[in-house]
Amino acid sequence: QVLTVDARNHGGSPHSPLMTYEAMSLDVQHLLTRLGLTKCLGITKCILLGHSMGGKTAMTLALQRPDLVERLISVDISPVSTVPVSEFSAYISAMKSVKIPDGLSRSAARHLADEQLRPVVQLPQLRQFLLTNLVEVEGRYSWRVNLEAISHHLADIMNFPVFHKPYPGPALFLGGSNSPYISSEHYPEIQRLFPKADVQHIEGAGHIVHQDKFEEFITAVLNFLPPP
Repeated sequence: QVLTVDARNHGGSPHSPLMTYEAMSLDVQHLLTRLGLTKCLGITKCILLGHSMGGKTAMTLALQRPDLVERLISVDISPVSTVPVSEFSAYISAMKSVKIPDGLSRSAARHLADEQLRPVVQLPQLRQFLLTNLVEVEGRYSWRVNLEAISHHLADIMNFPVFHKPYPGPALFLGGSNSPYISSEHYPEIQRLFPKADVQHIEGAGHIVHQDKFEEFITAVLNFLPPP
């Protein structure tokens, strides 16, 4: 049973002015509680996988409530403060400044947004990732992510909460070899908080590991899961 979850202010989830890892961890806890009470599912524990911000949310939940997390997979992110906020702040500003006339086809709208993002977001893969958030409602285009809340809480998102008690279960830190977000300088903190952690890097992958090297990503995840 695989469940995909949109974080608050992302995808189809509700928008909220609060955007902290503690709040996002509680969202997942509440979901697990509901699933545990549902007879057809009866889920009481999960194998939790998260990428980037989702990885930090997954780590927060595992450290707060290890009883709910059987295994943890953090994709291309470490339990430390991430790179300077300015880079991500520039991306958000670029997204806010995108202007698309009403009535364009989806492909034309994406092409126009791509052209407007290009000067700031130079990596094509990252632009494509951001453009998945462009949605059309009755001929008008907008971003489905809550850019205001994310912008307001950018420092919280870049940081990581302080924890002293480690998560005792198995953990996989799966990074891209071309990405800086799981580096050797992070290993001591990974080891402190996740003593059973296995750190792996997929050759040739950047930050969006599952897009860059899909088959290798799936293989690494499946190899980490317990035998059926």
